[in-house]
Amino acid sequence: MPQGILQPGKIPDPIEHGTLWDTSIEVQDNGNLGKIPTVFVEEADSQQDEYRETERLLQRTPSFGKTVKFILPPITIEDNAPQEEEMQFFQAVEDVLGGRGYSFKHIFHSNHWIDITDDKLLRKKILRPGRGEDSRPLPGQQVTVYLMGILEDGNLVEKDPKLSFVLDEGDVIQALELGVRSMQLGEVAFLLTNGLYAFGLLGRDPDIPSDASLLYKVTLLEVRDKPSLVALTTADRITLGNQKRECGNFHFEREEFRSAMHSYSQALTILTPNTADPLSSEEEEEIREHRIKCLNNLAATQLKLHHYDDVINSCNAVLEMDTDNAKALYRKGKVLSERGEYEEAMSILKQALRVEPTTKAIHAELSKLVRRQKGQPEVTKSLVRTKPKAHLKLRDDLNPLILHSAKQRVTNKVLLIGAVVAALLSLLATFILVQDT
Repeated sequence: MPQGILQPGKIPDPIEHGTLWDTSIEVQDNGNLGKIPTVFVEEADSQQDEYRETERLLQRTPSFGKTVKFILPPITIEDNAPQEEEMQFFQAVEDVLGGRGYSFKHIFHSNHWIDITDDKLLRKKILRPGRGEDSRPLPGQQVTVYLMGILEDGNLVEKDPKLSFVLDEGDVIQALELGVRSMQLGEVAFLLTNGLYAFGLLGRDPDIPSDASLLYKVTLLEVRDKPSLVALTTADRITLGNQKRECGNFHFEREEFRSAMHSYSQALTILTPNTADPLSSEEEEEIREHRIKCLNNLAATQLKLHHYDDVINSCNAVLEMDTDNAKALYRKGKVLSERGEYEEAMSILKQALRVEPTTKAIHAELSKLVRRQKGQPEVTKSLVRTKPKAHLKLRDDLNPLILHSAKQRVTNKVLLIGAVVAALLSLLATFILVQDT
């Protein structure tokens, strides 16, 4: 069975693979989930009242004023024979589910699970207690966990015997951020999360569908202070900086631009060398190349958010290291054109064109600039506003426990109707052409 290893995957750089020149997507500010209180609710006196209240919460529509943080996509590995720890994991899952099959709904209603969030969509069951309250991790500390996770259909989608991350840096999903913060060192617990605190409406291709709930078994193995940047070697800085940049790329692809900007800023901080430690010429060049990538990615994100002053600053920082960097020249020229500084914008965009004469986006921006200088109206490709990817999966029914198979049937029906409509339009167009001839 393919398994998900929660390690930095091979994530396409948005700047290198097509989204560098694309700045047409509308900005969506989804806020922050970090303000959700972590609470522990005692068992209700009336089980029936508890069931009704939980049912009401589960049936409500999730708010789009919240942002989900995401773990990097997994590296898929071939593993046909289940390992011993996997067999033990599934046995523990069967014991907890109580012979109901892989159904999570009754767990959201159960009085024997602890609520981590007020909305009862993130819950915990302790399998083995930890070492006491004093051993709980704090925000900013680095933790290491043993992790396994399954979907409601029983498919194993997460497996990592030694996943390390720093709490509150946005490198993992909210379910793990909040869940691990509630644990003690050495504790073993099940975490059940609704899709709102996992991978949200977009899911995670190819293994986690939209709105999917997940059941994790988590062991908190280690809690320690975050490593000091001063003590890191150049090689360690580059490795850690690239991990943060890849995390930013993942957020960027999901149009979570504020989270992407945060990750790129972290990467740049890590990739700032310690002046007390002299670098070799090879190390200086490698650090320079990685900083240019991060700054270009950061500028792309700032442009999506219309932070024009920050775009100029990021592009200038790139151009100080590489005067003919086409991406930085393009973005700087675009911002200057938007601000009405046409003469300087023209000079910079022409320089970008000399560096990359075949890039269509530069030609398009120059044409737009010429029209602006002549006072001509803007040419728009479509009157329909482009919607962010997250909205492509919107449905009338946003029940967090809806089965993926049901959603797939709805999708197939819509596709069939679309195909029929397209065929009718094609016949109509052919009829009109025949009439004209």
